[in-house]
Amino acid sequence: MQTTSELLDLIQLKQLSDTVFEGQTNFMGSPNVFGGQVVAQALNAATRTVPAERICHSLHCYFILPGNLSLPILYHVMEIRDGGSFTTRFIQAKQNDVPIFVMAASFQKQETGYFHQVQMPADVPLPETLSQWIHVDEETHPQMAGLMKAYLSIPRPLEMRSCQPEIRRGEAASPENRVWFKFKEAPADLDWRTVQQLIAYASDYNVLTTALRPHTKDANILNTQLASLDHAIWFHQQVDLTDWLLFDLVSPIASGARGLTTGHIFTREGKLVASVTQEGLMRPRSRQ
Repeated sequence: MQTTSELLDLIQLKQLSDTVFEGQTNFMGSPNVFGGQVVAQALNAATRTVPAERICHSLHCYFILPGNLSLPILYHVMEIRDGGSFTTRFIQAKQNDVPIFVMAASFQKQETGYFHQVQMPADVPLPETLSQWIHVDEETHPQMAGLMKAYLSIPRPLEMRSCQPEIRRGEAASPENRVWFKFKEAPADLDWRTVQQLIAYASDYNVLTTALRPHTKDANILNTQLASLDHAIWFHQQVDLTDWLLFDLVSPIASGARGLTTGHIFTREGKLVASVTQEGLMRPRSRQ
């Protein structure tokens, strides 16, 4: 999967009934289904049960079980409420009739009101000045470097460039990361509801690894079990996807074998598009 069009084909589900949809999976370097894919597909299912004039403003998810790449995923949508201004949907994703993921999503008719937003950081290098997403020092961490090289070689429908790509053994990094991302060959005429599903897909990248950064002196992807536990997105303002977006991430705390990360997605001009929060499992593996 190398282009945005291919990703859109993956997100666009087969409709089996008014409230049941079927999705396929795609290998993204993990032995399990990529979490961002499930979030995007669940949002696609929910959106298709809601009137076109109502737009998703927030979604909240829990990852229950790892997704099996060899099986399709069925998305069951429960029509919780259709109010005067807001619509609520609850979605269960199942494989072999076992829930692997749940989502609550809220939609709102378009309204006007007060406005303010935080400012995008002023000291962020432009994406054109960056060249790497993740770089592992081969001399200090050869085994992880080999795994990361294989992971990075997998074709993806988006390009990512980090302001802090270096991962060095024995050096603890700050609990922050800023990553520019851009969808490859993104059509210019996508509607906002479709753009939301693409942003949902991208929002699962770089989040949990940001919470791991302060612990890279001892922890890495080889000796730590990592998994998304819950995930939330708030959509704020419309944007097209023909230019780079900045994912500004910070992890305020890790505790109880879990790490929490929050992030803001900005346009190059500084418009705040979406906010993301995720808590993930960061469990040290027992040494044999």
